[in-house]
Amino acid sequence: MMQRSLRGVVAGFVVLGGLFAGPPPTLTGYPNSMASLGDSITRAFNTGGVPFTDAPGNSWSTGTRTSVQSHYVRILAADPAILERNFNDAQVSTATEQSVAYVTILIGANDLCTRTVAGMTSIHDFRSRFEQAMGTLSAGSPRARIYVVSIPNVYGLWAILKDDLLARVAWRTLDVCQSLLEDPRSTNPGDVARRRSVRQRNITFNTELAEVCAMYVHCRFDEGAVFEDPFTPEDVSRRDYFHPSLEGQRGLADVTWAATFDFTDLIPPASTAATAPVEGGTWVILAAADDVAVAGIEYRLDLGPWQRYAGPFVLAAGSNIRFRAVDVNGNIEATQELTA
Repeated sequence: MMQRSLRGVVAGFVVLGGLFAGPPPTLTGYPNSMASLGDSITRAFNTGGVPFTDAPGNSWSTGTRTSVQSHYVRILAADPAILERNFNDAQVSTATEQSVAYVTILIGANDLCTRTVAGMTSIHDFRSRFEQAMGTLSAGSPRARIYVVSIPNVYGLWAILKDDLLARVAWRTLDVCQSLLEDPRSTNPGDVARRRSVRQRNITFNTELAEVCAMYVHCRFDEGAVFEDPFTPEDVSRRDYFHPSLEGQRGLADVTWAATFDFTDLIPPASTAATAPVEGGTWVILAAADDVAVAGIEYRLDLGPWQRYAGPFVLAAGSNIRFRAVDVNGNIEATQELTA
């Protein structure tokens, strides 16, 4: 995290605060629109009246069913501005076109649950695809809060249901996650090792999600809250013994809501720029403080893309930067401007 104190600014530099509060203004409080990106879990597959179909109205993220108490339902109760501005998408491009203020992401189960361990998505490919998705989403929606949820512990699913006959029949008949669930009661060393491999890949994928998310000041990871959640058999669908049941969707909503941004935080961070003339331009040091904590500072050079501030730099003579701080709850200060 960026420093909360502004002490230690290099002597001899000019400290500039509130240089230019131009558009866009500060962004705080509850979002007025949202979208969810994810697989069949977020689409609430197998929770509706028609078996083996999606039921997005029951989703933990953008669903409208009051018993689930999705993020959308909770936000709506606090701020009616989000009414009917909840989208359950499968494509990043769709979410960016909608220009939403809040995006939830739950991906990865399909990368683990393949026919064989060898068929699982490689760590390199998983990270590469997520980096590309985050880059596209961040560029297309540069002010949106992005909430990345850890992949559920699929090994835990095996542990709580391996002795359930109906679960074993469903797993075999429906060809469910055989990389993990094939021959679920076998104690053969090869089968034990196979399950452990899936669990380790699950953990590694979550690490990749966290690391990529940390590259973006508007992104928040759930710190493994969903992976560590000790779900029960009642949280699992009785149709396929894999996807969350309606109760499971409610549980996901509870766990993920507790770990997301605190939308009740209405205080934006504040940044300052310390400058000093150097040959060919101006030496710039940015710093920020917040009542909770600063997630980072981002700046835009001339008409270029927003990028994360990593340390002091020289602003060439005649060039311009716009910069703003973002706190850990996604609050954004009004953009400031500096010209060399």
